[in-house]
Amino acid sequence: MGEISGHEVGQGSISVRRALAIALALMVAVGLIALTVFVTNSSRQRDEALAAQRHSFEVIILVRTLQSTMAEAELSLGRYVVNLQPEFGRVYVDDWRRAGLAINRLREVTRENPQQAALAAKLRAYYDQRGRLLSSAALRTRYDQKISGLAIFDRAGKVANRKELNDTLDRIIDIENRVLDARINHANATLDQSNWAATLLLAFALLLVIGAGVLGYSVVQAVAGRRAARRDADEVARRAENLEEAVAARTAELRRANTALLAEAAERESAEAQLRQAQKMDAVGQLTGGIAHDFNNMLAVVIGGLELAKRRLTDGSDDAGRHIENAMEGASRAAALTRRLLAFARAEPLLPEAVSPDALIAGMTDLLDRTLGERIKVRTRFASADWAVWVDKHQLENALLNLAVNARDAMDGDGTLTIGTGTRIVGEGELGDMRAGDYVAISVADTGCGMDRTVLDRVFEPFFTTKPVGKGTGLGLSQIFGFVRQSLGEIVIASQPGIGTTVTLLLPRFSGVKRIAPTELPPSRLPVRQRMEEQATILVVEDDPRVLNATVEALAELGHHPIPCATPDRAEALIDAHPDVRLVLSDVVMPGTTGPELIASLQPRHPHLGILFVTGYAGEIDEAAAFGGHGVLRKPFTIGALSGAVQAALARTSGPHPFEAAAAAE
Repeated sequence: MGEISGHEVGQGSISVRRALAIALALMVAVGLIALTVFVTNSSRQRDEALAAQRHSFEVIILVRTLQSTMAEAELSLGRYVVNLQPEFGRVYVDDWRRAGLAINRLREVTRENPQQAALAAKLRAYYDQRGRLLSSAALRTRYDQKISGLAIFDRAGKVANRKELNDTLDRIIDIENRVLDARINHANATLDQSNWAATLLLAFALLLVIGAGVLGYSVVQAVAGRRAARRDADEVARRAENLEEAVAARTAELRRANTALLAEAAERESAEAQLRQAQKMDAVGQLTGGIAHDFNNMLAVVIGGLELAKRRLTDGSDDAGRHIENAMEGASRAAALTRRLLAFARAEPLLPEAVSPDALIAGMTDLLDRTLGERIKVRTRFASADWAVWVDKHQLENALLNLAVNARDAMDGDGTLTIGTGTRIVGEGELGDMRAGDYVAISVADTGCGMDRTVLDRVFEPFFTTKPVGKGTGLGLSQIFGFVRQSLGEIVIASQPGIGTTVTLLLPRFSGVKRIAPTELPPSRLPVRQRMEEQATILVVEDDPRVLNATVEALAELGHHPIPCATPDRAEALIDAHPDVRLVLSDVVMPGTTGPELIASLQPRHPHLGILFVTGYAGEIDEAAAFGGHGVLRKPFTIGALSGAVQAALARTSGPHPFEAAAAAE
């Protein structure tokens, strides 16, 4: 019985050890499975964190590359606009296209982040808006409109969307840097988690060694697993360290590239400023040379005519009037040139009205005959169906006269000039940006030498002329171009070398009432009775003594009683000394007090006075606000124009009639 009991005890002991071994094996198996799952999950999280880090680095590097590409594209465009070298234009197009592809890639990689995706879409809008402005500068330069291209490129450097675009790029980088910091912290946390898993594995192995020596092999395996985990952790740490060093090196490189780009941009701006100054000086030289030539010709006519008239008056000859007429014609041309300069400088606003082109051209026939000479045959052809246009009558006359003079020069003073009108219906998108509708076509055709493609591409550039130095200002066609565009029309040129040139002005049809301003009636033809009924006492305020004397004598010739005033400071005292003053005729630009300022100070005390401003250059004065609806007479003026302006101003005054004032005085 004892042996049996001992055997049973031995068997029981074996069973216990076997059960213990099985239990320990199960514990090891369960622990290993749980630990494997834990480590696997930690490794996966670590890989995801590292992948997120790489994604952030890609976004940052992509934005920096985009900044560099756009800066290089704008630099190439600036060189193209300045130097007109096609290779710079092609470099601009390629770089700007690569920038657009980079933005598309940026939108793709940031689509999972709503905030970054919104900024990328906003960045695309700024890129498209700026691209249209820069493309306009490139297009103007491509078609040799260099001044317009430079102006648009200069404006592109100052518009707000450039700063907004750069701010958006910096905002994307700031956000991604914050995301990158969070991802680095998350990666470090996963590394700590892996280390903690390794520590847990070691503790579990020690428990197994203490609990059961029979599982030593398992303990050794657990230790080996722990060492492997440590190696993995060290490898992860080493990779993270290497990655941080690479990011730091790339950031430093991008910072150096950005500094170089900023320095290059500053250098480019300095070079562009010097180039613009040189171009301005060259343009001023061309302008002054042409103006001096034209004015010398006109002054030669005026001075020669007056000298001949003076001699004929001394001799008692009847030719004095003819010479005076020649001098007046030269002075009128000088005044027309001055108006052209003021219009070109935008110091003289357009005064549109409804005009019949047929009637206007018919009224210019005598002027064209005298201007072009006897060897130029002027023909007219009217087919406008009596359509009217809404334009500045004088500007249209100047445009047609300029085109006629250009045609005369192209024909070398001998040929046929044809001025005609017609109608044209323009469809949407048929001619550039013109609106669809009815247009009056005014054409000026010559039989001259014509123009080749090189000249045609530059005819509208300011200061461009094919005439010799001193023979032209280069303002004519550029002024006509600006006038037609201001009138919402278009100008078209067709020319063939050796055959001739046709310039067509397309002006929108006006469906209102047509009228042509009546021709001024010379004061000598005014009835004596009418002149006596319209006489009045007029205060003349003018700082130039010669203009003051001429104006006073002209008013006296018209039967008025002028009171000269050489300075605005004396106007108040002279009005108090002459209570019968009905009208104040004042210059606009005077030293100290301007004409509008003088009238503003007089009207509270003398609200009944009529006002007439006389000016040759209003400068920066806002006419609508400063002149207050009063009449404005432009210098130089004829006696007929002065008479009409004075009568219109007297008709608007609330003061007493001259005869009533005289009766009251008696």
